[in-house]
Amino acid sequence: MPKSKRDKKISLTKTSKKGLVLKQQIVEDVRNTVEKYARIFLVSVHNMRNNKLKDLRAEWKDSRFFFGKNKVISLALGNTPDKEIAEGLHKLAEALRGQCGLLFTNRTQKEVLKWMEEYEEADYARSGFISNETITLPEGPMPEFPHSIEPHLRQLGMPTALQKGVVVLIKEYNVCKKGQALTPEQARILKLLDKSLATFKLTPLGVYSKKHGYKQLVSREDTEKTIEEEMEVEETQGIDST
Repeated sequence: MPKSKRDKKISLTKTSKKGLVLKQQIVEDVRNTVEKYARIFLVSVHNMRNNKLKDLRAEWKDSRFFFGKNKVISLALGNTPDKEIAEGLHKLAEALRGQCGLLFTNRTQKEVLKWMEEYEEADYARSGFISNETITLPEGPMPEFPHSIEPHLRQLGMPTALQKGVVVLIKEYNVCKKGQALTPEQARILKLLDKSLATFKLTPLGVYSKKHGYKQLVSREDTEKTIEEEMEVEETQGIDST
């Protein structure tokens, strides 16, 4: 009986004892998951949000999402032909880079791609987000704000004042400009205004099946610029997507 490729040991060097145990658990988890599902989709993530990922996992209970350290997941899959744990899987492992993850599922390719095409969730933009529109507030009263928040609005740079207990913008104020990165203050103002400029969305880059191997679905170049910009934002804010 041939020896299972999944039983191959891999080296996780330069890792603390605690970190080593965690990475070994991830490796074993990934390898067990490969055996349980018919397809693996490589997806890029736009505007990563941990709360959104939690909702996705609840919605796709019959499937499995992996968003973690690409190098560890790549090692688990096998990033060379002699190390891959299933035929052709090293091509998927090689494609794992940037802000991306894996969806393991038994649902059909048609169903998954249709869902990804239609799925998106609006969310508040963070500092560093490139604004996709110009937002300007007119001079005058702002009844949507309670009087107690007026000092905070001034701290954020808005030219406001209290007039008879009503928050008033004493002159026209430009919150953000299209094509420019948001400052932390601008991001907070937009949230207070309930303006959702960001969109959480998944883009399928490729799909793997044991029958057909790995197939690229979307050119990496089509999404790479956007992903790199979002990664820069995450790194600036110290966000861990694991």
